[in-house]
Formats: sequence, C-alpha cells, structure tokens
Amino acid sequence: MQNQDVLTEVIEKAQSWLDGAYDEATKDAIRDLMNNDDKTALIDSFYKDLEFGTGGLRGIMGPGSNRMNRYTVGAATQGLANYINKEFANVSEKGAVIGYDCRNNSRLFAEVVADIFSANGIKAYLFEDLRPTPEISYAIRQLGCQTGVIITASHNPKAYNGYKAYWNDGAQLTAPHDTNVIDEVNNITSVQDIKFDGNKSLIEELGEDMDKQFLDQVESLVLDANLIKRNKDLKIVYSPIHGTGVKMIPAALRQCGFENVINVPEQDVVSGEFPTVVSPNPEEPAALEMALNKARETDADIVMASDPDSDRLGIAVKNEKGEFILVNGNQTATLLTWYIIKKWKETGKLTGKEYIVKTIVTTELIKEIAVKNDVEYFDVYTGFKWIAKVIRELEGKKKYICGGEESYGFLPGDYVRDKDAVAAITITAEIAAWAKDQGKTLFDVLQDIYMEYGFSKEKMIYIVREGKTGADEIKQLMQNFRSTPPVTLAGDKIKVIKDYSVLKAKDVLNKTEEAIDLPEESNVLQFFTEKGYKVSVRPSGTEPKIKFYFEVQVPMNSKEEYYPANDEADKIIDSIVKDLGI
Repeated sequence: MQNQDVLTEVIEKAQSWLDGAYDEATKDAIRDLMNNDDKTALIDSFYKDLEFGTGGLRGIMGPGSNRMNRYTVGAATQGLANYINKEFANVSEKGAVIGYDCRNNSRLFAEVVADIFSANGIKAYLFEDLRPTPEISYAIRQLGCQTGVIITASHNPKAYNGYKAYWNDGAQLTAPHDTNVIDEVNNITSVQDIKFDGNKSLIEELGEDMDKQFLDQVESLVLDANLIKRNKDLKIVYSPIHGTGVKMIPAALRQCGFENVINVPEQDVVSGEFPTVVSPNPEEPAALEMALNKARETDADIVMASDPDSDRLGIAVKNEKGEFILVNGNQTATLLTWYIIKKWKETGKLTGKEYIVKTIVTTELIKEIAVKNDVEYFDVYTGFKWIAKVIRELEGKKKYICGGEESYGFLPGDYVRDKDAVAAITITAEIAAWAKDQGKTLFDVLQDIYMEYGFSKEKMIYIVREGKTGADEIKQLMQNFRSTPPVTLAGDKIKVIKDYSVLKAKDVLNKTEEAIDLPEESNVLQFFTEKGYKVSVRPSGTEPKIKFYFEVQVPMNSKEEYYPANDEADKIIDSIVKDLGI
C-alpha cells in the first residue's frame, strides 16, 4: 500500500471519530492533527487500532485508534467484561480489582475501567490511590475476584500509559483466556458498544485494610528475623522514582525490622512527568543517580529503587574501594535465588519437592545454583505470566521457592503472581544485612557466588524503532536472522539455534533437530556457541524495541580474577555485537 493510500484511509478513520459519539476535547485534538501540514502524528494515531495483546494495552496517550485514551481503554474493558460474564456465568457475584500508577491519566483510566465493570454487573474494587502492581495481584486473590486491571506503562517514557489484565489467580492472562479476551475486545466495533455509565453501588474503594494484609504477607517472607534485628541500622537509600513504591516499600522495610531507611525527597514526589529523570527505569544508571548521590552523602550500605508501578527493582552496592556500582537484573536474581535457597537449606525446608523458575533469556548461573543444591528449575518465556503459569500448574504438588528474570523482576512469594519489587527489595535488604553480619558487602557475596558456580557476564542491547516504519524494520530484522543466521560469534562456532516461533532446536554441527517443550510459539531466536556463549533476540511485546541478550561465561577461580574475567567477557560480547552488525 502506498503512502497516499495509507493517508487516505487514516483521514477516513479520523473523520469517523469526528462524526461519532466522542467527546469534544477528543474531536478538537483530532482536528489539530488533521490541520497540521505534517501528517506523521495523524498517521501514527490512526493507521491501526491499538492492539489488545496477551499483555493488554500499551501506547502513547492521545486521541485516535492507536493511542491510549478513554475509548481504547473502554473497548478493552468492555471486551474483558463480556468475557468474564460468559466464563463465570454461574457466579452470582463477580468482582474485579482496579489499580493504577502515577502516570498522567492513570486515575482517569482506572475510573473508566471501574465504571464499565460496574455497568456490566461486575463489582469493581478500586484502590483509593496509586498502589504497587504486586498489591493489585494480591488483592485479586484475597478478594476472590475473577479478574483485575492495572493502569500502568511500567518504566516507559512519560508519554505512555498501559493496561494489564489479570485472571482470578492474580496472574496476567495466558491461554486460552488471553486469546479469548482478545476476540471479545475485537468484537467491540463501535463506541456505542461500551457501557461507560457506571453503577456506583457496585464500586468499592480499597485502602489501608488491604495494605496491612499485603504488608503482613511481605513480612512472612523474612528468612532470618534475628539477623535483621542485629543489623536494624543498615543504611538503606530507597527511591520510588516518582512512583507507587513511595509509601509501601519504606513501610515494608520498617515492618520487617529495618529502621534506617533514607529517602530521596525529590523523587518521592508522585508525578507522571517524572521530573528528575529522562526515563523512570531502574535499568538505566541515570535513574538511580540521585539515590546514589544521597548514598554517598550518608555513607549508606545499599541503594535500591523501584520502577513507577513497583514491580521491578534496581540496586547498587559498594565495591572493594567503597564505590557504588550498579547490579544488573541477572546479578540481582542470582543473589536472591542463591540466598533464598541457602536459607531454605540451612533451616531444613528443602524436601526435594521445591523448584525455582527463570526465563529463557535470564542467566544460566541461576540454573547452576539450583542444580547444585538439588532444586528443580524451569525455563519459561519472558514475562511473569509464564512463571505464574508454572506456579498455578504445580500448586499443591511442588513448592515454589522463587522466580526471576533478567529485566529486574523477581518474585520471592507465591501469594502474588507477578513480579514484586516490594518483597524483592525487602529480601535484598536482608541479604545485605546477612553480608554485613559476615563482614562482607553484597559485592563480596556476588564474587563468592562466581567462584563457586562460575563467572557469567550478561548484557542487553536494544534498538528502538517507533511507529509503523519502525515495526516494519523490526519485523525485517527478525526475518534476516532467521534466513541468514550467523555461523560464528566471537570466533566460536554456532552449535545450536533455537527458534521459538516454530518450537525447534537445531544442532547445526550435528545436523539434528528436536522439539522445544514450551506451551506455545513465540517470536524469539537463540544462538548457542560451542563455548557456551548465548545470544537471544526478541522484539519487545510492550515497547517499540528489538532486544538482544548476551551471556558469556569465562573462568574465575579467585577474587583477584574478577576484573580480568569481566574485561575478557566484555571483549567477547563486543566481538559478538560486531559480528551481528548491531
């Protein structure tokens, strides 16, 4: 289709909004787009419908079919409500929990969601103010609801917002419910199909009572209360990066016994503008800079931060020179998994029925820790809904210990079914207390793990491609890697190629092929070399990005070898990046 054809269709679609039952503010904004000589924004706003995918919605806020607004949120909620009423037709009192983060329009969208659920006869439990994502997951289970919605775009830039749908187990939707809901949402073809007028008698506020229950559950995860008592003055600098952790995470730390929680006042300001950061992402060093400055001022022991909806954490620890260094998501998951298994083993809680879960792009070091301690492990796709799916399937049969992914998400307790920065930050503080009790830092502990289980260096690079042209570029990149895969990486021969779009693992050297045992196909490629280098490639499901994950393992037998091993791994990763042409 030619550009002029696209523009003609876009103008027709925009005109249908101007002629339809939309509010005047929306129509005025559309007229502005149409009157602009540069039609790029108009095309991006209307060239497609904002897709309700298996993870819900995420997009730039604004008018149009491809934007986050009360109408796209409304259509998503009406479709979800229709499915709930069909799937739970025999349940007389159906319920939905609605939460939201600090972003612009999040409260507005949450109220729209509550109104539509209530208009469809589903009781809406709407949190009185912003709350962490894990608390919404917890509340769904606690209240026995059939579904839940969180209005959040996680760590995306301020122009974005999002919509995540949950099932009755507190986890994001998986098959068959994900595609069934998508079908129902796609059946909403007119704004008249959406029941915007809420039934106020079916809307109930949630607040402090649910907070208390949730915090009590977080406290139940503490593995060594006496250890915390001995180190109650551990200096913890914490930043919510303007988001939902501002009250709940300091409250959780204090309830678990930590008395010296140091805040970052400028970043305690709740704001969808994220005024102190370019990106509210704990993966980005700049997002933690103010917290690091506070830690240097106060000689803190550890720095921790959460993203706007408080499901992911970033941490920084002191190295042997007393300088703060950032710990990546793989290292964080490694530390947490190692400590939790260690404590379970020491207290005799390991019976042979325990397991952990990690995602396929997360470090293989976690697997090594589990195997060496006779704990079963599972590999799943990126996204905590897959970890939650394993928990659901094994409930009552085996005991979940913990699960994590490289993108700074971790879940140490199964009363929540999504990644949980509230609990993960609390347990990380306990590990820091344990290290201090041993006369060590978390950096020392990480080096100890490397010496026992092997040194691993991981890195993630992403390429951003916005709009329709960007989506086409990302699609073409994946096609290129499939049609002409690399033969070597950093001078090492490719041994295995895993293509999850067809669930096949091909041994290139032996010319054999076997099936990959995962529940469904996914647009992911992995390359494994003879020396064990691992490269994973996947388009993001929630952002206009294609992501490349690298993992390299090199020998490390002493702490003195840490920096040489790190440098060697960096050189290998740089060589791989060059070979891939990215």
